Amino acid sequence: MTLHTTSVGDGPLEVVFLHGLFGQGKNWLTVAKAVSDLARCHLVDTPNHGRSSWTHVFDYDEQADIVADWVREHTATPTVIVGHSMGGKIAMRLALRHPELVKALVVVDISPARNVSALRFTTLVAGLKSLRLDEIASRGYADQQLAERIPDDGLRRFLLQNLQRTEGHWSWLPNLDLLGDHLHEIGGWEPIVGHFDGPTLWVAGGRSDYIRPEHAQAMRELFPMVRQITLKRAGHWVHSDDPESFVATLRQFLAQLD
Repeated sequence: MTLHTTSVGDGPLEVVFLHGLFGQGKNWLTVAKAVSDLARCHLVDTPNHGRSSWTHVFDYDEQADIVADWVREHTATPTVIVGHSMGGKIAMRLALRHPELVKALVVVDISPARNVSALRFTTLVAGLKSLRLDEIASRGYADQQLAERIPDDGLRRFLLQNLQRTEGHWSWLPNLDLLGDHLHEIGGWEPIVGHFDGPTLWVAGGRSDYIRPEHAQAMRELFPMVRQITLKRAGHWVHSDDPESFVATLRQFLAQLD
């Protein structure tokens, strides 16, 4: 299993960043550069995304174990793990299953709970799969073709970052079939025994509904040292919607780690 990663910075801490559904490690680049004096940052394409290998099934524990193997081999553990959305669930499972590898945890706008918001991607996946790749003349043409199915300009362009041209042919980087067929699992959270006692920062977007008040108890039980912060101006893509506040929050958290 090969994970594609990019490393930025030369600070004393090691930080691994995990992106959300249909993202790539490079989505964290701006944040990583902003904390590069505090940490060596590793931007990971999670399995089935970007330039990393594909799996046969979608299972959060398998994903966490794959990332844990990479962390064990490539970083001076223990490491700070930062995860957004789907990547946040992978990060939580990693910390719970491999606590010896994790110095601290940052979970961005996701909970250890079932979250129906992932099912919203059903129509998006259908839109992407409707694109006839053999007819694409340019990325701009693909954008025009998807405009009716995915009218949100920002979301559509985010998704189109996954379109690549290799040797004259267009293809999708993520495993669209597997991810589209497992949205229920991606939105889920299987019960897990144990807890992670390290520092945990839980960052919510004030305009997002991914974190709900009823999720707080489960979060405290699994992560007793959790501290929650809400960035009021941000939606679900917290680090993109309010990058200045997110970077300031992350820098403060990292600076407090021994």
